[in-house]
Amino acid sequence: MQSLADVAASDLSRRSSGLDELDRLLGGGVVPGSIALVAGEPGVGKSTLLLQVAGQMAADGNRVLYLAGEESPAQIRLRAERLGIDRSDVLIAAGTAVDGLLAACRQASPEIIVCDSIQTVYDPALSSAPGSVSQVRAAADAFHRHCKTTGSSVFLVGHVTKEGGIAGPKTLEHVVDVVLQFEGDHHHELRVLRALKNRYGSTHEIAVFTMHDGGLEVVDNPSAMFLGTGRDSEPVPGSAHVASVQGTRPLVIEVQALVASSPYSTPQRVAGGFDARRLSLLLAVLEKKADCALGASDVFLNVVGGLTLTEPAVDLGVITALASSRADRPVRQGTVVFGEVGLTGEVRPVRWSAARLKEAARLGFERAVLATPDRDAARASTERGVGITLETATTVREAVALALSK
Repeated sequence: MQSLADVAASDLSRRSSGLDELDRLLGGGVVPGSIALVAGEPGVGKSTLLLQVAGQMAADGNRVLYLAGEESPAQIRLRAERLGIDRSDVLIAAGTAVDGLLAACRQASPEIIVCDSIQTVYDPALSSAPGSVSQVRAAADAFHRHCKTTGSSVFLVGHVTKEGGIAGPKTLEHVVDVVLQFEGDHHHELRVLRALKNRYGSTHEIAVFTMHDGGLEVVDNPSAMFLGTGRDSEPVPGSAHVASVQGTRPLVIEVQALVASSPYSTPQRVAGGFDARRLSLLLAVLEKKADCALGASDVFLNVVGGLTLTEPAVDLGVITALASSRADRPVRQGTVVFGEVGLTGEVRPVRWSAARLKEAARLGFERAVLATPDRDAARASTERGVGITLETATTVREAVALALSK
């Protein structure tokens, strides 16, 4: 076991590590004796994030132990230099045998433990290979017992399979207290940390980062990253801005759609950042309830910025973008839309309308198409500094007409 000071080559300047964002996702801070799983595809930035967090926790006076199963201490030193970690009291123990790693934990008595990664740790008593179901379960159980008996907080790094699930047994997600999914496209700098399970706070909270040569930096204004062409740009057909809420954070996000004649007997339906089955449902509603013929057309849908949207409030934004592309008419400039769409073509109100409207107004939007707003939303639209005009719709047909009107 050694510290970063033993392997560091120079004094380093401190950079923002995103610890505040991690604390927010965890419900206010790291809980003593808790165990969290940070999962994501290889290379998305899990190790970078946790090394930055470890550096800042050490800078705040915590005793931190980094268990390196995939890299040598020299490799971690190079990454620490690049990230600008300036504290020398981040301890490092390299190895993959679970008994040796736990012995290092008992010797160091750390408050924070980072294990990178759980798939490399193995129990010598088992004959199976590291990363197998039995090995991952045994290693996770060992860390779980250690953190519950000593009060140390443990962060486990986990990989995601090509199917998108967390590698290892499903029981791994039940053993831990918190599951954080780290999402991102290798071709873009945007990264999203999403809380999928949290025994100490709300789920579906997100933190947004950008990846640079110097590590991950917190995005203070995530809506600006997801606006795409933006409110001040000339509107184009197929683009709609939807007010979504991720956890407790309102975001205005651009949804783009392309509807084109299909050269194939079976038209294509392709969705990026949106559930394909939900898209098929909304296409059927749009065709049946708004007389928008789409059966013979290829349909492509994309959420700008690489974010995945799952909440029902996004339905009306998808419908609007599709109708705009089909009619080759842009959505009126400065318009934001949100609302849940039912199978009978009705537009239903959604929660946190007031927060959505305030975020849209902050970004310069002047007009909102939505279902009948509640009292808080109506009051928020007239507050000083908000000044956003509400146009209500009860059906998909009305909403599309309002959104595309001049």
